[in-house]
Amino acid sequence: MQARTVTIVSAAVMAALSSVVLVAKSTANRSPPPAVEDGVVRVKLGYPMPEAIARMQADIAAKNIVLFSTIDQSKLAKDAGIALRPSTLLVFGNPALGSQFITAKGQAGLDWPVRLLVQEDASGQIWAAYTDFTWIARRHQITNREAAFAMASKVVASIISSAQKK
Repeated sequence: MQARTVTIVSAAVMAALSSVVLVAKSTANRSPPPAVEDGVVRVKLGYPMPEAIARMQADIAAKNIVLFSTIDQSKLAKDAGIALRPSTLLVFGNPALGSQFITAKGQAGLDWPVRLLVQEDASGQIWAAYTDFTWIARRHQITNREAAFAMASKVVASIISSAQKK
């Protein structure tokens, strides 16, 4: 009886380990989920800074979203005599979507249009960062625009995905 119990337990352990291996293999090529800390979503990009920015700008244009500004913060810092790792801010939005947040609460205009920061860290890795839309909704106590906030989240995730290697 004891040998049979060990065999059944061993078979169960092997089945569980097989499941773990299959899940690990199926998720190995997926990008990790974005990290969210204190309302800031941070996503690792897969291209050098100029290419990542160009890819996102092209995706913004392809979606007929208004690119209001591209601000090279590291150049501005250099002009002021300050050393700064590469850092560029993309400011973009869809007035039909963004205006919905401002009509819900005027001060939400502090967070619109969308600002997407692209920067290089000390190890040379390129990151995109933006303010989480759920956090923005809580910040401004907007409770009646869930669909619009969900749409904004999907759009910015799609734009960032254009600068992630598949």
